[in-house]
Amino acid sequence: MSVFYKLLYYFQKRGFEVCRRISERLGMRTRVVRTTFIYLTFVTLGFGFALYLFIAFWLKIKDLIYTKRTSVFDL
Repeated sequence: MSVFYKLLYYFQKRGFEVCRRISERLGMRTRVVRTTFIYLTFVTLGFGFALYLFIAFWLKIKDLIYTKRTSVFDL
């Protein structure tokens, strides 16, 4: 069971980052965005999951290009 919880924690920590960031940007609850992706995946037979992966990839690339600097002296 320990392996299951470690895997679950990993996906909750890393996998739901997309939904959290989208919900912060749109000013919505994270739970609503997650359930929307789940329903979209079932209704469109996988398009929601493909969209989720595309957004996750886009956010990762954006994070690599635009890094947040804590002060002016980090230049």
